[in-house]
This record gives sequence, structure tokens and C-alpha cells, in this order.
Amino acid sequence: MTTQNLSSQNLLVELFVEELPPKALNKLGNAFAGVLLEQLQAQGLAGADAVLTAFASPRRLAAHVTAVAQRAADKPQTLKLMPVAVGLDAAGNATPALLKRLGGMGVDVSDPAAAVARLTRQMDGKAEALFLQSVVPGVDLATGLQKALHEAITKLPIPKVMSYQLQSGCELPGWSSVSFVRPAHGLVALHGANVVPVSALGLHAGNATHGHRFEAAIDPVPLAHADAYADTLARDGAVIASYEDRSRDMLRQLRKAAKECQAVLEIERGMHSLTETEVEEVLLENPLVQEVTALVERPNVLVCQFEPEFLAVPQECLILTMKANQKYFPLLDAAGKLTNKFLVVSNISPADASAVTGGNERVVRPRLADAKFFFDQDRKKSLESRVHGLSKVVYHNKLGTQGERMERVCAIAETIGLQLGGAELAGQALLAARLAKSDLLTDMVGEFPELQGIMGGYYARHDGLGDTVADAIEDHYKPRFAGDELPRNAVGVVVALADKLETLVGMFGIGNLPTGDKDPFALRRHALGVVRLLVEKDLPLDLSAVLAAAVPAFGSLITDASAQLAEFVFDRISGSLREQGYSAQEVDAVLALRPQRLADIARRLAAVRAFAALPEAPALAAANKRVGNILKKADGEVLAKVDAGLLTEAAETALAQALADVATQADAAFAAGDYAASLQVLAALRTPVDAFFDGVMVNADDPALKANRLGLLKTLHEAMNRVADLGRLAA
Repeated sequence: MTTQNLSSQNLLVELFVEELPPKALNKLGNAFAGVLLEQLQAQGLAGADAVLTAFASPRRLAAHVTAVAQRAADKPQTLKLMPVAVGLDAAGNATPALLKRLGGMGVDVSDPAAAVARLTRQMDGKAEALFLQSVVPGVDLATGLQKALHEAITKLPIPKVMSYQLQSGCELPGWSSVSFVRPAHGLVALHGANVVPVSALGLHAGNATHGHRFEAAIDPVPLAHADAYADTLARDGAVIASYEDRSRDMLRQLRKAAKECQAVLEIERGMHSLTETEVEEVLLENPLVQEVTALVERPNVLVCQFEPEFLAVPQECLILTMKANQKYFPLLDAAGKLTNKFLVVSNISPADASAVTGGNERVVRPRLADAKFFFDQDRKKSLESRVHGLSKVVYHNKLGTQGERMERVCAIAETIGLQLGGAELAGQALLAARLAKSDLLTDMVGEFPELQGIMGGYYARHDGLGDTVADAIEDHYKPRFAGDELPRNAVGVVVALADKLETLVGMFGIGNLPTGDKDPFALRRHALGVVRLLVEKDLPLDLSAVLAAAVPAFGSLITDASAQLAEFVFDRISGSLREQGYSAQEVDAVLALRPQRLADIARRLAAVRAFAALPEAPALAAANKRVGNILKKADGEVLAKVDAGLLTEAAETALAQALADVATQADAAFAAGDYAASLQVLAALRTPVDAFFDGVMVNADDPALKANRLGLLKTLHEAMNRVADLGRLAA
């Protein structure tokens, strides 16, 4: 239903509050505006075509909605009362029951005949019933907006509620306490140029707000019209009210300043292949960009610098402390190395910015000095000297210490290394695995846990262990997230695989499994990491064998749950493949066979997709499904064995001959890894398979004939399902 055009104007609602939590600001702004619109539409005050604009700055949540009616349209309503036989007597007069019902609904029953005349009769099932036609008056804007505002505030996804007093002194009359994300100090509600008389959080709506704490031209800032909100705040309040506009303006300044410094933003690293538009859209989603956008009302980007000698510290340390602690934007040179310049987003724009830049430079210096101190101190002890300290760090109450965990990872890494590269790879993997967790005991990682592994790589090089082992130590956590790069060398692959297997096998072995959204040990991520390592590195390792090989490292600490873990891994593979665009039928067909060489799965899927495109595919898939069902119902084990002397029907003889010809070609292609060819030669079986089912009775009276025909079907089934379970492709 559309709203009445009468007095339709654009609406603005703003809550002015103290500084909102920056990491939640954008979500709060969108939620506030979204629920407000939803409620206005539900009450008929705004139409489906209403345009919503959300605003969110550090001290305000606001929404602008187009074409909001002064009053919602009236709604006709038909109410069922009761069956005619109950409401009217034989003469057609109203019964006491009907009069009581009408009176309770506010209908004038002083003239019963007139009241009955208002009613209509309609069939309701098999009986005739009485209905009252009425009109529900549309809600007025003040009432409807009050309800919408209450809902918008109530449903805000507030991370943590604050309670505060509206008036000081609980003994004063009228004192009350309010709970909200932050204390609220102002409410604006404008319908066009008119104030809508609503209230919230102890505030009454007006037409004035507040701008920037220090740079607003006037205070308060009067708003002449709902449509003038953003422009008035920008002009008189020195505030960019739109979160997105503020973010884009800040990004424009950041990228311009970086270019003037002949550098590139660190958050822009690795985006060389993207267009300018794509880069901007990616950067808008960057957590640091979003957080800083929520900290300033009008961004002003300034260039600062620190002493070049700090660049001797690993750049990851400096970048992390600048971003995490100070919300600064580090700059990289053309080679991707950190420069001694960085960008600050200020909330003020003084004529002389030297005090601001100087202050930020003074603030960052102790942070960088701390990082340098940690780095220098850590290098005074080798990684090897820290290994014994891992025995004092608890890993899990059922799985022991980090030292015991390290020993298990070493054992698993040595086993995998021997399989993949012999004694040399196993020895290097054993060394890297032994030292991989030692950096957990360093001052730098203690201060910045995000640097674990990375610092281990630096310290390994300092200890003279060489790039191969150092890179493996740095990379053994990879892949840490979807899309992350894999370890650079074979040693890193072995240790990364061993580290993830130890976590998975250990946690499954003690029954510590993920439930719902809870996965405290990131077992889903570890499982996908194992899959990526096996697939993308094309490792010649069987999944079940790899899982089982990790179990002995735990001794009697765990129960062998490798079979359950294998199913968990295949579930992750299934979900990942569906996300990549493969159909459920294709994925189920391939994974039904539980292929142990995970690198084969993509080739099998490609073969299945090519097979499904053949004209013979639907009939063969259906036949394969039928064969599978027949074999399941057979008594006892059916052997894939055919006695040519018992082939009495022409159709079964033809099928056996065609199967012998095709199986030879299919087996050869399968052995060569040409799964597509292995499946495509099966197309020649369609005619003899159809003829077999049309002309041969499988369940013959003669037990020998029946067993032979089941053996023929078993041979057919095995030949057709080496690459995938083709029966899963049947509709």
C-alpha cells in the first residue's frame, strides 16, 4: 500500500551522543537507520520506494528518509464476526451474542436493525458467516515515528550498554536512569522544515544539533530543513556526517599524501593488479580505514616521520605498533620496504599543523624505541636456548605443555619429511619444527602476539640457521586465513602440515570438536589449511595415511579419531568446492569415493563435468544408480567375476564384450591420470546397458545365472565408478 501524498515530506532523525565505539560505529549507523525505515514502512508512513540515507559520525547517528507522509493512509478492514445461524434469529434480527460482539468492537447498537444493515454475508467454508467492513485510521507521523524511534534504539547492536542519570542526585523528583551505548545529549526530528514532537532517552526532539567540538562555526547548529542536514553540518558544523563520504574523503587524502611522498600506503600493498576503483573499494573495507573513519568528524591527513635508525628493526614490528597502537598509516617505498614517513589522520585542521605533527612524532617515538629494545634484547638469546622454556608453558590440560606439543610436531614433521624428501628434508624439518615455537617466549612476541613466526624467522637468521630453516619457521603458521599464501619452501610445507595435523589429531583425539559457531582452536581453518597444502603443493600423500601417521606421536594421550577427522576434512572440502561454483551433484559424485589424493579432486571434478555434458550421460547415470540399488539388495557379497559360459542371453553377451573393450581403455586412461578420457569412453556402454535392462532378467530362477549376472553388474559398476560415483549425477 502506498502512503498518502498529502503532506508528504522528507524526514530526518538524529541522535547526538558522546563518542561512540569506533569499531562498531558503521554497524550502529546502518542498524539505526535501517530499523527506522523498516518501522515507518510497516506503519504505512513510508512507501517501498522510500530512499534511505544513513549517517554516522563519532558523535551522531542519523537517518534521512524520502517521501514520509504526515499521516498514513486509512486501511479498509474486513472482520469475521460469527456464523449467520448464531448471529441472526429466524426473522433476521440480531441475536444478543451478535449485539454484544458489535458493542465490544465499538459499533453503535442502539438501533439493532441499523447495526445489522452494516454487515455483509459471505461463505466461510461450508457455512455462511457475518462480516463487518470497517476502516482503520492511518497512524499520524508523531505517533508512528515515536514507535519507530523506540524500535530503532531498542534493536541497536550495542556492544556494551552504559547507564547514566538524566539528572544529578537520585533524591531529586523526576530523576531516572537511562541505558544506551553512550550518553545522549540531543535529538532532532524534522519532517521537511517542521519538528516532529517525539522523545527518546529523556530528550525531546528539536531542530538544532552540534558540530565539531573545536571547529564548528556556530553552536548549536540550527537545521532549517531535513534535506539541509549534511550540507549544514559540513558548512556550519565542520562535520562530514556521512560515514561513507568521510571514509572516501580520508582515502583520497591518504593516497594523495602518499603519492606526494613518492611512497605507497602499506594497506595498499599487493594491489598492483587492481584498477583504481577496485583499490578504493578494497581499502574502504580495511579495518584500519574503518576504525579511523569512526574516530574523526572531518579528516585532515598530515605527514609525519621518525628517525631512520628505527628502520633497523624488522618492519613488521614497526608497522604493527604504528597501526595497532597509534592508528597511523605507514608508507612503503617502491620496493615494498618501510620508509621513515607515516600518515596521521587528524580531527582538527589548524593553520599551522606543526604542533599536531610534532605531537604525533613524539608519541610514536617511545613505541618504536620499545620495539627496538625488544628486538635487541631478544637477539641476545638464541632460539635453541629458549626451547627448554616451552616445557613451562601450558598448551592444553589434556595435551600437556608447548614443549610436549613441539616434540609431537617434530615427530610428525620427521615422518612426513622422510616420505617427501628423504633424510635431508626430514632433518631440516625436524630442526625447524623444534625451533618454530621458541619465539613465543621472546619479548617482541609477548608484546605483539601477531608477530609469532615472523619474529622466529628473523631470530633464526640472526642465529645463522640459514634462509631455508628461517623461512620455514616464519611460514609454518601458513595459510593463516582464506587466500593466504602457502609456505615458500618444502621444509616450511612439511612443518606447516605437521603443525596443523598435530592440532587436528590432538583435539579430535580428546573429543574437543567444533560446535556450531564455536571453534576456539580454529579446527575448521586448520583442516582447510591441510587441504590447501596437500592440493596446491600436489603432495603425493594419502589423507587417511597422513592423519593416521600423526596418531603415534601422542602415545596414550588420545584416542585414534583419524576416521572421524577424515570425514571432518571431507566436509570442509565439500563446502569449499560448492563455494567455488561446483554443483552439489558434481561434488557428491567425486567425494562419495573419498579420493585420498586430494590433488586429484579438481581433475576428477573437471572430468565429471565433461562427462555430464555428453548426451549419453543421463541414461548412464540412471543405469549406474539402478545397478547400485540392485547390488545393495543382493544377498551376500557380489564378486566382480563373469563366467562367459553362463552368458545365455544375447544382450548380456553384448554387454560383457562391450565392457571388456571399454574397461581396458578406461583403466589405461585412469592409470595415466586422464580422468576425463576414462569417463568419456564409458559413453559406448549406453546401448548395451539399455539393451541388457530391456532384455535380461537379473534375478533369474537359476542361482548360477543370477550370480553371474550380478557379477556382470558388479564389474560394470566398478568400471563406471573409478573416477566418481556416477549414480549421484542421476536426477
